[in-house]
Formats: sequence, structure tokens, C-alpha cells
Amino acid sequence: MGKIENTFSELNLRGRKVFIAYITAGDPSLEATVSIVRELEANGVDMVELGVPFSDPIADGPVNQEAANRALKNVVNLEGIFGTVRSIRQETNIPLILFTYYNILLQYGLDKFVLEAEQSGIDGVLVLDLPPEEAGEYKALMNTHNLETIFLVSPVTPEERIEHIARLASGFVYYVSQMGVTGERRSVAAAVPGMIQRIKEKTSVPVAVGFGISTPDHVREVASYVDGLIVGSAIVKRIGELGTNPGFEKEIGAYAGKLTAPLKGP
Repeated sequence: MGKIENTFSELNLRGRKVFIAYITAGDPSLEATVSIVRELEANGVDMVELGVPFSDPIADGPVNQEAANRALKNVVNLEGIFGTVRSIRQETNIPLILFTYYNILLQYGLDKFVLEAEQSGIDGVLVLDLPPEEAGEYKALMNTHNLETIFLVSPVTPEERIEHIARLASGFVYYVSQMGVTGERRSVAAAVPGMIQRIKEKTSVPVAVGFGISTPDHVREVASYVDGLIVGSAIVKRIGELGTNPGFEKEIGAYAGKLTAPLKGP
């Protein structure tokens, strides 16, 4: 069991659900990314997903696309992100997950990517567009380097594919609560609890829900039936709005604190 699963286990045993925050690495700068992670952790965030900026982010909504574009204008790439992760590791041991697309890994070199991910301090990777049926080489390399492999399940994933993903996944299974791209929603889909139960019947790996969670009420609702939850666009949006202000990182942390508050009990 790796650090991600251990974190789920330890917090869930204490009756606490895991809060995962997504940010785009390098938005508004790699230096700011280090500070943002520090403030997120100080305000109750348990894990951080670092989005690797990509020119064709097919699973991302407008907010995350704009963040990726801002980072790409800063010439942010994997080499710089691994350096940033090393800087983060000088301050904290919080679990870090790379959120990326497979073409980025192929261009970088799969062996080189996995080795540097491990050496820099990454704990797991989610490759959004890598079908589990084609993930054999990637999965074997990740296992060799003690990196956890997170896979997506959507509302339309067929039963046999859920079973296959359940066999491959480590860290957690990421359930996409609504079809479409990332972004804030007014409500969480009513079918989510039943789907979570279906996934949990097939795996002992934790299940976390993302896409559309953006308010404390959403957090409170989802936490009643999952092991963890992911908030991305709502945080990324505020980074985009505030990122030119001196000391904006503390404002991002304070906002995250409002979202994590329902997980802390009365």
C-alpha cells in the first residue's frame, strides 16, 4: 500500500473523508505553485493533484483550459514541474498526484517520466486519456517505481470495464460524477451514490468523486458516501482571478478552508 492509499486508510479510520485539491502546475508560476500547495495543506487539504499543462486538454472545461494556457505561456513543462515537486518536498510530505495526458508522457519518454516522477517525490499519476486496456506497459513501470496508478470511471462505464479498472487501480479510483468536461456545477448528480456502491463492490481501493464539486454543501453531501472528493475548477478559477495579487496564495488557502470545513465535524 502506497502513501495515497495509506492516507485514505488513516483518515477514514478516524471518520474523516479525504479532500483532494486540483491545481494547474505553473499557474500563475511554478514558484507560486509551491506556495499554493503550502497554503492548501495548511487549510485542510489532504492531497494535491498537479495538472500538467497541455495544449489539447480534451477532458478539461474552460477554467482549466485557461489555466493550462497561462502555464504554457510561462513555458511550463514536465522538467520544470519535477523541479517544483522537489521544492514542495522540502516543505511537506503531502501526497502529490500528477494529472496528465498520455501524449505528454510519450514525448518525454515513458521510462524517463516514471523514474523522474519517483525521484522528485510524486506519489501517483492519473493519465486521463490512457485506456486501461492499453495500460499494461505503463502500469508495470509504475509498479516497479512504487507509484500509484489512478484510473477514471464514468457514469457510462460498463460493468466489465469497471472490473478491469478495479484490478489495475491503486491509490484510488476516480469517479467522474457527471459526463462532460471539468467545471463547477450547481448540484451533484443524483445517481452518484448508487454508482459509488457498484464500484466499491469490485475493489478494496478507495473511491473518490470529482467533477462539479464546488461548494461546502456539495462537500458535505458527497462526503456521506465516498472515501474522498476532488475539487478543481472552483479553486483554479479563483487562482485565475487572484493570481496577479501579491500574497494571493493565502486567499486561495482561505477559500479551500471553507470547502474543507464540513469534513472537520461540528
